[in-house]
Amino acid sequence: MYSAEKWKEKTGPCLRNFDEDFTRASINGALALRPQIEGIIDEIWEKGFDNIFFMGIGGTWASALQVEVYMRGRSSLPVYVENAAEFLTTGNKRFTKDSVLIYSSVSGNTKEMVELVDKVKGIGARVFAFIDTPGSVLTREDKQDWLVVYKMNEQLKFYMVANYLMYKNGEFEDYDRYNKEMEDHLAEALITVEKEADAWAYDYAQKKAAFLKEHPDLPHYFVGCGNQYGATYSYAMCYWEEQMWIRTKSISAPEFFHGMQEIIVEDTPVTLFIGEDEQRPLAERVARFLPKVCGNYTIIDTKEFELKGISEEYRGSISHHVMRAVNARVDAYMELFLRHPLSVRRYYRQFDY
Repeated sequence: MYSAEKWKEKTGPCLRNFDEDFTRASINGALALRPQIEGIIDEIWEKGFDNIFFMGIGGTWASALQVEVYMRGRSSLPVYVENAAEFLTTGNKRFTKDSVLIYSSVSGNTKEMVELVDKVKGIGARVFAFIDTPGSVLTREDKQDWLVVYKMNEQLKFYMVANYLMYKNGEFEDYDRYNKEMEDHLAEALITVEKEADAWAYDYAQKKAAFLKEHPDLPHYFVGCGNQYGATYSYAMCYWEEQMWIRTKSISAPEFFHGMQEIIVEDTPVTLFIGEDEQRPLAERVARFLPKVCGNYTIIDTKEFELKGISEEYRGSISHHVMRAVNARVDAYMELFLRHPLSVRRYYRQFDY
């Protein structure tokens, strides 16, 4: 048995809940899916399509937002994003029997996603699914036309689809060079980010947990944009709200100046995510404003990490992975200081609703 004093000796920055070998194998395993993904896209391309829709719910919708904004300024392909629940109720006249649905599901049995696939198949459209869980409802043959079963790395899998689509459309000339860099260096670069962020994350989490104890009803604000906005939304909603039971609000950097800025005071808790894609200036504008009115803000800037082996022009395309690596360290220590296992839910999937 450990006394309280002995327990204190066991705490501190210690790469809590970090398995370097697992992380490396997970990322490299996802990258190794590229030939399979390319083969599927080749079939989709050969058969033709009028539109491609990325759809999801909750965290998977956030990933869809990320891939759509990534492609929006780079590609002329008709790519759209939809929230699954909204599509079920509202539909979209652009979605036809010649459209392609691309989606991801961790459990493989989320209610909205099962209903979505049934509706899409009823329209006669084709479905390309990424499922984490073998043997789940959505892995059944009647639920999809193309299936990749592999755990985790959802955003990475979506970006691999996007990159090859743009390559097929003549919009990614250095596709081979890009993939060589990712396959040679991405896993080690992200592992290094977690190691470098660990001590900082411990301190951040400790202060946030203490602030929460003193201000339990004050929401924490997360701000981001570009491919960081999906990360901002999902981190606030999926992690701090769902897993930690902390009140949050997520907002895009350009919208920060149209409402949120007026409620910021000296002790308002704000965390700003800054990535390196084309929308970086929008986040930098928020970063310039915050010190003028707030003394309780945190800025996490992916530019501060070396990312050895990754060319400057490719860093923006993986900024959301870098932010996720930093936040993984935060999660480990938030769990410690809150004394609340992140796998526990009050209501989610606990009963019918």
